[in-house]
Amino acid sequence: MTEHDRLDRRTVLGALASAGAGAVAGCGALQGESDSEATEVEDDRAHDLAAQFAPVVYFDEYEPWFPTDPRPYTSEQDGETIVTGFDAFDGYHERFTGDQPPNPTVFYNVVQYEESPLAAVQFWMYSAFDQFTTNFHWHDWEVLHVFVDTDSGEPQLYVASSHSRKVPNNEFLDPEPDSVPRILSELGSHSSALSLNDIPDRFQRLPTGNSFADITNSPIETIEDIASIPLAYGLPRDEGRRLPYVVPELDGAPIYEDDRLPSVEESDLVDQRLAIRSFDALSSPPSDLPGRSTGLVFDHEEREGDADVEYALAPTSEIEHITDFTGPQLSFEFAVPQFAEDAIAGHITTTGAPWGQPRYANPAADISEPNHRRALADRYEAIGAPSSVNSVVAQVTAAVTTDAAPDGEGLTTESSPVEALVVLESDPEAAPTFGGVAALQDVPAGEHRLTVNGAGQAPHSEAVSVSENEGENSVTTAGVDGEIPLVARESATKLEVDSDGADSDLTDLAVEDDFAGRLYDAPLSGPDAVYVHRGGAYTTEVRDSDDEVGAFRVNPDPEGGEGVRIDRPNTGKASLATFLADISDETRAEVAAVADGDDESDDSDESGASGSQQRQTDGGGQSNAVQGLAQALGAVAEAARRAAERAENGERGRADESLQTVIDRLGRVAGRLAEAQSDLPGGLANATERRLEQAQRRSEQARNANKL
Repeated sequence: MTEHDRLDRRTVLGALASAGAGAVAGCGALQGESDSEATEVEDDRAHDLAAQFAPVVYFDEYEPWFPTDPRPYTSEQDGETIVTGFDAFDGYHERFTGDQPPNPTVFYNVVQYEESPLAAVQFWMYSAFDQFTTNFHWHDWEVLHVFVDTDSGEPQLYVASSHSRKVPNNEFLDPEPDSVPRILSELGSHSSALSLNDIPDRFQRLPTGNSFADITNSPIETIEDIASIPLAYGLPRDEGRRLPYVVPELDGAPIYEDDRLPSVEESDLVDQRLAIRSFDALSSPPSDLPGRSTGLVFDHEEREGDADVEYALAPTSEIEHITDFTGPQLSFEFAVPQFAEDAIAGHITTTGAPWGQPRYANPAADISEPNHRRALADRYEAIGAPSSVNSVVAQVTAAVTTDAAPDGEGLTTESSPVEALVVLESDPEAAPTFGGVAALQDVPAGEHRLTVNGAGQAPHSEAVSVSENEGENSVTTAGVDGEIPLVARESATKLEVDSDGADSDLTDLAVEDDFAGRLYDAPLSGPDAVYVHRGGAYTTEVRDSDDEVGAFRVNPDPEGGEGVRIDRPNTGKASLATFLADISDETRAEVAAVADGDDESDDSDESGASGSQQRQTDGGGQSNAVQGLAQALGAVAEAARRAAERAENGERGRADESLQTVIDRLGRVAGRLAEAQSDLPGGLANATERRLEQAQRRSEQARNANKL
């Protein structure tokens, strides 16, 4: 494990406890009331329904594993019929010749709820392998549920399964009566997105013009920046997102090098243009990953059409004698805390048989949108009403430097260049983001740990506090609008806080940049660390059990070097006064360099005039206004140092006198800044203004602090 793996940053994130944002696939967590029993539909009727709603499936041009029949790869073990990963993976590629995949097959299972016209037609698709970042495994079963009213013959709801029971499915309520489901299969993972819009092989998340969206799930309305994105996984690469794939490893080597897979070559996996060997081997996120383009199209052999491949429909009853789909544990290079690596690796071993899953007998257990379950419950007594569950929702972004700040002294956040992987310690099943949105469903109330990884980015790990669900829509967020800003590894540095060195019981840690604002806001217990961008200028804030505050100025080396460590993160007047002195001295030095003519950069304002052209100078080549600002900042620093010394000596009254002097002198700095604004380079003027605002806030905190 690398140093990154020991990252232990904790932040209270948005915990979404609502009836509109929680679900599981296959576990029925949304069942506030029980569903009726469902029984299998007789053979001829089942086949007719399956043939009527058999989906058209569009695959990515780079897809290596298509729906097939697992029976050629069965073997006997201890008197039971199984399919091993080696037999299926190698046998599939041995049989794959030319452009025709072997044994194209889709299996169906049809059940009807007792004393109800509601039936569910399930289409199960088996693939020999699944390769998707850390979520790769032997075998893969994906399912599409079509809920249909057998009296009217009209479909009621499509539910297309996504990556895991923690990720919202892709669902559509009340499709057109005569429609045939169209599935867009995600490359490698075979997660199913729906396509009901006018372009058959494209996914459309939001409606445009006269065209409607391909999902009817509820929008996320609790985080402003992502309010218009419906809570469904979708199809990221079809939506213009970058999604890197990881090469699976077995016993420490790429899987295609294993002697037990003689028919498998490197070219049989997801195309190398999309695959990377590891997340942490990259210094920055990959930028040249190809987007989605349609390859082979599958359709039912009894339907007339121009599909590339015709598949057979077969009832799952023909293969229910297979008791298990097995394979040895695979591994991956993915920088996460040790607890998650072990747990995720166990998850990716295999998927097991569908007939052992709750959603096989009760397809309604797979409905991930409470509004959809509620709609069916209103129509059919057989379906129980939804319950409210907790979900953790956050937006994953990227922290980058901003031109609005002096070089190497300020950040902004922007859309992440790649999709990330998220996992909760309480249920460590890796889930991908979609459009930068991390949405984990069915999260029990209590304390959890969330880990986020992006290719070429430093990992992020934090505590998540989920409140007990009260049955109402509610959200709590901390940080910058609920964002998790990841940093490219080449720009990341470690910021450590040794709370054991503090003289009080610290409870919280926050880190904010002069320009990006608050980036982290975390419960603190023991030594802690976060990865920050070297190009930022930070204020680290700690808070103790008495609600006293401490602050520390952090300026990482923009050229690299060692990280930053705060050994004595104390709270109270002395800490805050020292911070005021540090930030004032830092700013004074930068302003003085301009006044002395040392800054000959080409910083320009919006009109294009350089800083040197803007300055109105006296005969000595110095700006009187800028010089006055530097002197005013120096006076603040002097008074703040005096306040810190007096606080450390236990002189409360005299420390407060010095802090009042700081406050008065900050008022003069504001006046001097107004006079010198046009004479300063734009970035420095912005930085000075932002630091002044913070200094004024911290000086009030210092004066009101009870602790010295």
